[in-house]
Amino acid sequence: MTTMTAPGGGTRRAELAAFLRSRRERISPEDAGLAPGLRRRTAGLRREEVAQLSGVGVTWYTWLEQGRPINASAQVLDAVARTLRLDQQEREHLYRLADPSSGLPAPAPDGLLAPEIQQILDGLTTLPASVVSERFDLLAWNAAYAALFPSVTGAAAEDRNTLWLCFTHPACCHPYLNRADQLGMMVAQLRAAYGRHVGEPAWTSFVRRLHAASPEFARMWAQHEVASPATSLKLFRHPRHDRLAMTTNSFAVLASPATRMVVYTPADEATRRAVASLIAADGAGDRFDCWDAHAGAARP
Repeated sequence: MTTMTAPGGGTRRAELAAFLRSRRERISPEDAGLAPGLRRRTAGLRREEVAQLSGVGVTWYTWLEQGRPINASAQVLDAVARTLRLDQQEREHLYRLADPSSGLPAPAPDGLLAPEIQQILDGLTTLPASVVSERFDLLAWNAAYAALFPSVTGAAAEDRNTLWLCFTHPACCHPYLNRADQLGMMVAQLRAAYGRHVGEPAWTSFVRRLHAASPEFARMWAQHEVASPATSLKLFRHPRHDRLAMTTNSFAVLASPATRMVVYTPADEATRRAVASLIAADGAGDRFDCWDAHAGAARP
């Protein structure tokens, strides 16, 4: 056994321990081909069962899950991943937490966008588009995006974060219609990215702020789900339009590591017409009925 020496090692080991426990507790003995047994104090497999099924020592696995400063070989991590039935995203997350130097891609810290990125955004005149960081910070956007989400682009720079908006915006004028369908996936994406930034003050502070602001986020964060950005159907609303169905696609911005361009495509003809009218400034000054009640309050 060797000692972990990665930056933020203590925090990273705690994150690894919590992740392993969460994955172990979701697998029943029957799922793993074991007899259910009696008097189980917690759900899922016991530590010694994970060790046995993975072909590793019980003490070694216990230390790993306790966050002790030990390293694991790729073969051992693969065995544990198979036992815990990790999918590809979860397996990569395990590797990043157990060994940040394992060779998996680790994007550089967020940086300034090259000027041509804004030119590309501006060239998408009929499709709302933005560039966001792994932490969901809104870094750039085009006029169509501003027309669709004025409360986001109009926020103070330090609060211009789409995940923060999703969890803290008042429900009465929240732009998402299918908010519940989207939140879990967004938190899972944040968790996967967090595995590359464990111990970094900006990330720790952001997660802590969301914990304090939203019990709902805290509950989802504790589930340790991980995912990558994916195409999805999102339903929005605007003071002028009750329902806007948009398909989102994400594209890596290779010139600015750890960022992605998100393009919103109308999913039906009614949405296409509505977005076109918003881009043409039809309804640009419209507000939800609760606007006056929120005036003067801090907006997400």
